[in-house]
Amino acid sequence: MLYIGIDLGTSAVKLLMMDGEGKIRKIVSREYPIYFPNPGWSEQKPEDWFTQTIEGIKELICEVDKSQIAGISFGGQMHGLVILDKDDNVIRPALLWNDGRTYEECDYLNNEIGKEKLSKYTANISFTGFTAPKILWIKNKEPENFARIAKIMLPKDYIAYRLTGVHCTDVSDASGMLLLDVKNRKWSKEMCDICGIREEMLPGLFESYECVGTVKEDIAARLGIPCSVKVAAGAGDNAAAAVGTGTVGEGMCNISLGTSGTIFISSQKFGVDKFNALHAFAHADGNYHLMGCMLSAASCNKWWMEDIIGTGDYAKEQEQITKLGENHVYFLPYLMGERSPHNNPNARGTFIGMTMDTSRADMTQAVLEGVGFALRDSLEVAKSLGIKLERTKICGGGAKSPLWKKIIANILNLKVDVIESEEGPALGGAMLAAVACGEFENVEAAAAKIVRIIDTVEPESALVAKYEERYRQFKEIYPACKSLFDKIK
Repeated sequence: MLYIGIDLGTSAVKLLMMDGEGKIRKIVSREYPIYFPNPGWSEQKPEDWFTQTIEGIKELICEVDKSQIAGISFGGQMHGLVILDKDDNVIRPALLWNDGRTYEECDYLNNEIGKEKLSKYTANISFTGFTAPKILWIKNKEPENFARIAKIMLPKDYIAYRLTGVHCTDVSDASGMLLLDVKNRKWSKEMCDICGIREEMLPGLFESYECVGTVKEDIAARLGIPCSVKVAAGAGDNAAAAVGTGTVGEGMCNISLGTSGTIFISSQKFGVDKFNALHAFAHADGNYHLMGCMLSAASCNKWWMEDIIGTGDYAKEQEQITKLGENHVYFLPYLMGERSPHNNPNARGTFIGMTMDTSRADMTQAVLEGVGFALRDSLEVAKSLGIKLERTKICGGGAKSPLWKKIIANILNLKVDVIESEEGPALGGAMLAAVACGEFENVEAAAAKIVRIIDTVEPESALVAKYEERYRQFKEIYPACKSLFDKIK
């Protein structure tokens, strides 16, 4: 049988078809626009997601026996706010994960409601990207739209609804809404009250590998697939990527170098760090995970390469970088503000340490290292909880760079395992669909069968020592600049 994984990303939807043995049969991608109506705002139209998803599925399955398609599931950009009226029509464009307009609402939640209460109710504190402050922003700034809300959804769940007619979400994606009691995997009544919404306005909760329904007749006819095709709840993009890299069960780690960057640590036990610097979320395997999320990772490199120095030849630029651990230039990768561990939407990208002999290669190296150092910040929080890691898997566009993987391995002093497929969320989505259809007993069994390590980048003791000294300098820069960031607007 065949399984479709849909990765609803920020710039495009990627669709992957996998067979029951875990072999990837085909991948397609369809882009859609992103809108920035004001500085720091970020929106998309849910109809664009759906249109491109349907067209992508058509392209994906055009050459196969469509009767063999058994299941569909998702990985998806997290935190985005989709609001529907009583007729299930979209009320306004979706506010995305990287939208920074909710700083006043976050301040209210963290400082007036209080971080201690938020952590008690949801295991997390408020970040500008989260869904609950977006709901409050609509309530405060667009009361006429707030009054029309009948259903609140996340991006990938809107696609699931259009396919099945079921208002659903999964616990991993719901964890990032600041509306879920993560420990007990249920909606928080207290948070609903704080946001002025009713629980029936929220979608039904499922585990990521659970079937939420089957494809509607009109959609099945449009795609030429059976009505019996099962749709599984899916997962937030980082949890889906973790499934796709086999980061499931106890004490596994995955680093994602995508538009955003994450360090993701799976656990069979629920846990929260005392400063809520890391997100404590439910995992797609039925357990839990801790996650540090930086808002700009591979996007920093894209910005530097394409917008600043004007080249698309990433590999050629990296060829000039030969002296790792000796760069005197540092880069704070906070182009969209920062989440973990600083939780500061006012943080900004910053170069420091340039001299007259600083080269273009030094600046490029500083960007790559800055992302690595920022990931190290989150790793240090995990270490403070007694978590001991020796290795991590890696995925995302940035993981295609051998140099960047070497930098990451040595800054974090972890063995970096490279897997056969770097498709992350799309593959994870297909695996969740296969579990929902009974192809595998559970998510861990699917990962054991499908995920294969093909290379390992080992840290080098001499380079680790050099980067240890560089990291000690790096982590002093943000505190020194913080008061300036609050003034630069």
